Amino acid sequence: MIIWEGIDRRKFPRAYYACAVKISGKNNTLRYDAITENVGAGGVCLTFNREFELFETAEVELKLSDGDAVRAKGTIVWVIRVAHPGVKDEHVYDIGIEFTEISKEDKKKLEALVDKLLSA
Repeated sequence: MIIWEGIDRRKFPRAYYACAVKISGKNNTLRYDAITENVGAGGVCLTFNREFELFETAEVELKLSDGDAVRAKGTIVWVIRVAHPGVKDEHVYDIGIEFTEISKEDKKKLEALVDKLLSA
């Protein structure tokens, strides 16, 4: 996991939260499994074993720990190749997705989740 220590310019706070994610891109109709690194009402950071193109449109479905799901469309705004933890000569990708389409209900779910995690 990469911990960013720079200036956080996000509109929405993020919290570290690991959950299963399904992701598909515009150039790929297959749905892949990924894991969140952090999440907020405005976007998500995923750790994934496949590289996506910068500015590619993606659809994500986050499976929350309470069994609920959040669905959104977004734009991949950054991709960082990092060494796979514990596997020599293997890499994974940290992918930042900014949500461009999310229902009010799903946005409220994420806001409540982040508030709960940050106040714990």
